[in-house]
Amino acid sequence: MKNCEYHQIDPQALSTPNPTPPPPPCAERKSKRAKRKWEVFPGKNRFYCDGRIILSRQSGVLPLTLGLILVTSALFFIFDCPYLVEHLTSCIPVIGGVLFIFVVITLLQTSFTDPGILPRAGPDEAADIERQIDSSGSTSYRPPPRTKEILINEQLVKLKYCFTCKMFRPPRTSHCSLCDNCVERFDHHCPWVGNCVGKRNYRFFYSFIVSLSFLTAFIFGCVTTHLVMRSQGEKGIIIALQESPASAVELVICFFSVWSILGLSGFHTYLVASNLTTNEDIKGSWSGKSGSEGSGNPYSYSNIFTNCCVVLCGPMPPSLIDRRGFVPPDDAPAAAPPQIELPTLEAKSDINMCTRGPKDLSPPAPL
Repeated sequence: MKNCEYHQIDPQALSTPNPTPPPPPCAERKSKRAKRKWEVFPGKNRFYCDGRIILSRQSGVLPLTLGLILVTSALFFIFDCPYLVEHLTSCIPVIGGVLFIFVVITLLQTSFTDPGILPRAGPDEAADIERQIDSSGSTSYRPPPRTKEILINEQLVKLKYCFTCKMFRPPRTSHCSLCDNCVERFDHHCPWVGNCVGKRNYRFFYSFIVSLSFLTAFIFGCVTTHLVMRSQGEKGIIIALQESPASAVELVICFFSVWSILGLSGFHTYLVASNLTTNEDIKGSWSGKSGSEGSGNPYSYSNIFTNCCVVLCGPMPPSLIDRRGFVPPDDAPAAAPPQIELPTLEAKSDINMCTRGPKDLSPPAPL
């Protein structure tokens, strides 16, 4: 029988797995931090200041717009105002300063305001719309029709279905391809302000272009007066330009911009007085260019003063996107998106019709 030798094993020599240290409290809080809705917003927008400021993704022209205004105004206040105050009146820099401040404020309001973006339908809401449309009971997939028709002021208006937002667009709503959003009372996408122009920021845009027209014309007139006064006597216009070369730069900028800005202001004044949008005017929605059956604008009140008050002085509609709200966690039931109430649609001879007027198409109260 063989002898067996037993060796004592040191317990400390055994390799024991190191326990995993608990994560630091800050990392745990960071992993559990709820995301805000602007961080997962489906549209092509940029958000700043924790979602308080919204811009389109192609907003590279906005710094150019702001820079031209700042540079031209700074040259005017530095090189032209002292001479005009000494030889004419001290009211010139006051008037120019008021116009400049108003232009900058309205520009920033237009650029940073939600233009009236509509929230997209959720999966359940989109499926419910498709079930309501597919009333034949067929189980095969059938895409929803592209339009419905409603009656506004005894005139048929088509509602188009948006396959991106999965909903029928309310009246005067259009989908912006650059921002990838449906915007209420969509006017146009303006790269100069870096945002869409719609129901919630159109009054700021109109105030911006009108005040910019006055500021540009005012600087152009003052610079011209300054050069004419300097060229009097034995001095000529060449010597006046040599004595104030900054005035020549201002004169060139204002000369090439004042005509386009004045024309744009006049065009939008016509739209405001008619209660039209740029999108409707270009498409000829109410002039028969697009083949529409109607003979006039159903949203107009047939009064210039009333149309101006409705477009520019009406109450500010609330924003329908809760961009600063929190995304619900995965284990919590998803909150239903805000419902957008459309005019009541009643089937009649396969045409959905409604008897509401433009006054009844105001947005619903915020939830």
